[in-house]
Amino acid sequence: MSAVAFPCLLYRVPCLVRHAAARGIMACICALLLCFAGCFSAPSAGSASGDAAPADGDSLIMGMLGEPSNLVPMLASDVPSREVADQFFVAPLKYDKDLNVVPWAAERFEVLEDGLLLRFVLHKGMYWQDGVELTAEDVEFTYKMMIDPKTPTAYAGDFKIIKDFTVTGRYSFDVRYEKPFPRSLNTWMSSILPKHAFAGQDLRTTPLARKPLSCGPYLMRDWQSGASITITSNPRYFEGKPPIDRVLYRMIPDPTTMFLELRAGKLDVMPALTPQQYLYQTKGEAFRREFNVYRSLSSTYVYMGYNLKSPLFSDVRVRRALAHAVNKQDLIKGALLGQGEPTIGPYKPGTWAYNTEIEDFPYDRQKALALLEEAGWKKNAAGKLEKNGRPFVFTLLTSQGSEQRIKTAVLLQSQLQLLGIEVKIRTVEWAAFLNQFVTPGYFDAVILGWTITLDPDLYDVWHSSRTGGGLNFINFVNHEADALMEEGRSTFDQERRKVIYDKIQVILHNEQPYCFLYVPYSLTAVQKRFRGIEPAPLGIFYNMEKWWVPKEEQRYPMHVE
Repeated sequence: MSAVAFPCLLYRVPCLVRHAAARGIMACICALLLCFAGCFSAPSAGSASGDAAPADGDSLIMGMLGEPSNLVPMLASDVPSREVADQFFVAPLKYDKDLNVVPWAAERFEVLEDGLLLRFVLHKGMYWQDGVELTAEDVEFTYKMMIDPKTPTAYAGDFKIIKDFTVTGRYSFDVRYEKPFPRSLNTWMSSILPKHAFAGQDLRTTPLARKPLSCGPYLMRDWQSGASITITSNPRYFEGKPPIDRVLYRMIPDPTTMFLELRAGKLDVMPALTPQQYLYQTKGEAFRREFNVYRSLSSTYVYMGYNLKSPLFSDVRVRRALAHAVNKQDLIKGALLGQGEPTIGPYKPGTWAYNTEIEDFPYDRQKALALLEEAGWKKNAAGKLEKNGRPFVFTLLTSQGSEQRIKTAVLLQSQLQLLGIEVKIRTVEWAAFLNQFVTPGYFDAVILGWTITLDPDLYDVWHSSRTGGGLNFINFVNHEADALMEEGRSTFDQERRKVIYDKIQVILHNEQPYCFLYVPYSLTAVQKRFRGIEPAPLGIFYNMEKWWVPKEEQRYPMHVE
């Protein structure tokens, strides 16, 4: 799963930022910039270059492991859904490639009254694809949808703490807070919905979930369930029609098949090479003539999460025992072939929010067995753990299509077997995995990943109010952590926030609701004919709508009437 992922274009309209709170916001962003820049390593092959002039035309064919579940932004919580939905919608603000907060749909914005007031003015002349202009009423409508208790979204928290939202003109609006909220600018990186299209719609059944009305760089053309999604460039997009006429997302749940399609010339982009593919199948001269390969520490951590309502995992001694039983270095070697780094918490190693003072639970099977015995689990004559006659058996659930996570599950199964724990592995198609198991809480334990957000606020994932259908689907409840999360999102002082989030990480480390495993490297292959790719702290896809192909290298004619 993924938290919110925002599209980012290189857009440099100066913003008006005033007063101490505003400087605090920008100080946080600057610190993030420095940390993330340090985490990004140069790609093994750079952007395609040459003297050709930018040109319109051609298609980009991209592999996608899973199928989107919903293209309504406020309901799109998984990576495939966000990746596609972001092509159709705009937001008042965004990050540029260097992680600076800049206007997008907003022409300008101000931070006033020590952060209690945000003032926005939108661009004129932004149109939905049906010709209706985007105005402040659309932003107001989106805000009201977000705070409506009937809206089934996991992202309402940031909007519910707003004191007042006021439309001040056709293209302007003010947002007032009761107290400073450091994530306030991030809140306004959320997509704007068209009021005239969504008014009166049931978000659970609206046809707009599959046929969105676009104001973004691309338009929905076709969705073949289980096979492909085709989007085409939007001539009305206010920042200019994208040079690439068509993007075709092909759903290929198997990475091996996807790589074969890439090598055969039937894909232009494979966003997530496996470590084996990266290390052994992309080094040849023939491959490097056709593709550039990019490598950087990803912004996703992978974890084993426990259903804390299960009697197997309700005892913290059991969860700590499992932490001692997991050899993370072996996981990285076995599942990632060394292409990743171990982690102890929900932040990216090397960033300012990551708590470097925490010492991970050392790999120690004897310590693990001692903790399990304290919790009442003992080995029977067959060497299996049992308690009150019940064997320690659980199902570890993960999604199809992620070879790394499936390998991780197999390695964890082997490591825990040494303790006398039987782990059954089940893989499920992505949409069913989310809708039938994770969201309703029908699981023992899962292997999943979270996108690491640029702001350290953990409220939506870890606060106890987010249990019962929210992103806190493992049912973690800790009132001390709740209080710290509430405090952390109410101060702009980065030094104070550092103290707060360090404490939260200590709580998570001690409680072990997740066994945090590793942060993999992001390994991406892109066909060399694509120009305009600029690796940055934000990755390479932040400006995909600016990519282009020289006329003489274009391969696919435009198939849109």
